[in-house]
Amino acid sequence: MSKTINLNADLGESFGAWSMGADEALLDIVASANIACGFHAGDPPVMRRTVRLARERGVGIGAHVAYPDLQGFGRRRMEMPPGELEAMVIYQIGALSGIAAAEGARVAHVKPHGALNNAACADLDLARTVCRAVAAVDRSLILLVPALSKLSEAGREAGLPVVEEIFADRAYLDDGQLAPRSRADALIHGAEASLAHVRRMLDEAALVSVSGRRLPIRAGSVCVHGDSPEAVATARRLREGLAELGYAIVPLTALAA
Repeated sequence: MSKTINLNADLGESFGAWSMGADEALLDIVASANIACGFHAGDPPVMRRTVRLARERGVGIGAHVAYPDLQGFGRRRMEMPPGELEAMVIYQIGALSGIAAAEGARVAHVKPHGALNNAACADLDLARTVCRAVAAVDRSLILLVPALSKLSEAGREAGLPVVEEIFADRAYLDDGQLAPRSRADALIHGAEASLAHVRRMLDEAALVSVSGRRLPIRAGSVCVHGDSPEAVATARRLREGLAELGYAIVPLTALAA
């Protein structure tokens, strides 16, 4: 029997006259799309176009929710009361859900972006706020979150279906957090290096940190960042390489628990 894995990418991150990523090419490769909801990137026409392209290809649609930080691409942490953040997450899911409904599709999962994701991975109270917002909209929404994160813990605590992901193009610290982008070794460059990074983690069922520490995980999805210039080549090689390793690429709905 084939092993199963999901392949996802962060998409819909253009805004107005500004173009980001190769969404159409990536949507021909991945099984799930995390679509920006207007707070860190994306706008209504971009969201609608990305949803339509995903639906046409049978790609799962997810809300990529973020701090309200267009200028900083959602990569700057913002302090705000829990109720305010909860409302902002609900707002973003609702916006994408409305557009998806207009296109004959539905939002199946939620994935936090950037600084919100990083902060909630380490801060259980913040993670609980995000999960309360998701649950308030729809308890059947799948929470796509980094392996070994407080988001995973909070999601299960809230009764949400959770799928844990690993990153093909990012390095890890010894505590399981992503290496900050300020570090020279934070990014994994090149399709073959990304595949080797993913294969090592899947073979060992562990996050492998920059120092070589192994942290046991159960990964259900692999993420490629759509804003990288190497994203399409990396995603294509990952799909090919995972198939060579006996993995079937499946939707998140086949993995959520």
